[in-house]
Amino acid sequence: MDIPNDIDTTRALLGEQGYVCGRDVSTALFLALRLGRPLFLEGEAGTGKTELAKAISASLGRDLIRLQCYEGLDASSAVYEWNFAAQMIALRAAEATGGGDGEALSDHLFTQKFLIERPLLQAMRPHPGGAPVLLIDEIDRTDAPFEAFLLEALSDFQVTIPELGPIKAPEPPIVILTSNRTREVHDALKRRCLYAWVDYPDFDRELAILNARAPEASEQLSREVVAFVQCLRTEDLFKKPGVAETIDWAKCLLALDVISLSPQVISDTLGAVLKYQDDISKLQGSEAQRILDAARAALEPV
Repeated sequence: MDIPNDIDTTRALLGEQGYVCGRDVSTALFLALRLGRPLFLEGEAGTGKTELAKAISASLGRDLIRLQCYEGLDASSAVYEWNFAAQMIALRAAEATGGGDGEALSDHLFTQKFLIERPLLQAMRPHPGGAPVLLIDEIDRTDAPFEAFLLEALSDFQVTIPELGPIKAPEPPIVILTSNRTREVHDALKRRCLYAWVDYPDFDRELAILNARAPEASEQLSREVVAFVQCLRTEDLFKKPGVAETIDWAKCLLALDVISLSPQVISDTLGAVLKYQDDISKLQGSEAQRILDAARAALEPV
C-alpha cells in the first residue's frame, strides 16, 4: 500500500490494526512517512511505541525488521557477520582439492554467499512489497559508539562492509526508533529524526484501545479495568502500569470469567498489572478497596 495522503487516513489505517493513538502521534507518523524521515518515539514502557511500528507495517503491507537493542550492541551484530563455519569448510575443501591461489580463494570467501545479514543490512535491501519498516527498539539500552554509527546509517541510508564496500538502500526504509528514556539519547541522533512523546492515554482512549484489543470483555468490566488502572497510575509506585498491562489484566480477568472487579479478584491478579513486589504489597488489604472505590466514583456521571 502507498503512503497515506493525510493525517486522518494515517490514523484510520492504524485503527484498522487495533492501534488507537492521539492526533499528535498520528501527525508525527504521517510527516515521517511523507518526508522520509526517521521517527523517534519516546515514553514510558508499555505505552505502545513498539506496537506503532507493528501497526504501520501491517497496515501498509510492508516487512517489519526489528533490531532489539541491548547493552554492548555493536555495528557487526546490527549489520552483518561472516559465516566463519561455512568459510572454513570452503577453505578446507579448496585445500583438499588443491584449488586456487590464496588471493582468489580469499576473494571467494568474502562474497554474498558467506554473508549473514543482520537487521540494518536487511533493511537496506530491496523488498517486494516496498521499503520495509525498520524498528530500532529501545535505543536507550545501547551506548554512545553505537549511536554514532547510526548517524551515517540514518543520514545516508547506507552501510559499509569493508570487504564489499558501501551498500545503499534503493528506497529508504521507514525507520522508527523507540526509547523508554532510561538514559538520554544524544542530540545528534535526535536531530536526524522527527520526535513524538507517547504518553499514557486518557480514559476514553485507553478504553478504546482495550475494546479493540479485548473486544470480548463486557463494557462494564472494561470501564472498571481502565478506571482502576488510571487511578493506579496516580499512586506512588515504582513502575506504573502501561497500556500493555491493562490489556493483559483484562484478558486474565476474562480467563477467570470475572464479571466485575472486587478486592479479592484484584489481589489475586495483581501480577498481571504490577511487576514489582513492593508495588503489589502496597495494594494489599484496604488499599485495593480504596482505589476501586475511587475508580467507581470516577465512572459515576456528574
